[in-house]
Amino acid sequence: MPPKKKQADSLIKELRAFGLTYPGAHTKSPWPGHLDLAVNDKTFAYLSSDGAPFGISCKLPHSAGAALMLPFTKPTAYGLGKSGWVSAELPEGQLPPIELFKEWIDESYRAQAPKKLVASLGATVDSAGRSPRSAPKRKQSRTAAKSAKKRSRARAAKR
Repeated sequence: MPPKKKQADSLIKELRAFGLTYPGAHTKSPWPGHLDLAVNDKTFAYLSSDGAPFGISCKLPHSAGAALMLPFTKPTAYGLGKSGWVSAELPEGQLPPIELFKEWIDESYRAQAPKKLVASLGATVDSAGRSPRSAPKRKQSRTAAKSAKKRSRARAAKR
């Protein structure tokens, strides 16, 4: 095997090992020769197979727009790009920005994993030192708001 392909294989193995450190993460083999990353059987990173040129696809709900500005990226095929999936394929000989792809794996895991597993991770910080925006809080329904108001009045009356 040429040295470049060995290097791509070792980087894929490094990214796979990184992805497997997340709670509940496991490998999934949807097609022969593929060994992708999943949580609760939901894939969060498609990784190129051994001997193939470097490639990765991740779901990036927050950073897909910025990621798609990179010269080596494109929306993931099979309609996944519409849901925020981004694929990166690097020409042979070009080293991948491994830290960037680790950030992609983190974002993709958080997008695909159950909320309880994501909560166990705590907040994340991107390479610019920013925390992701938290989801907006839901408004209370009218009945819930009325019930809360009644409880508040009842507590005030007891004082």
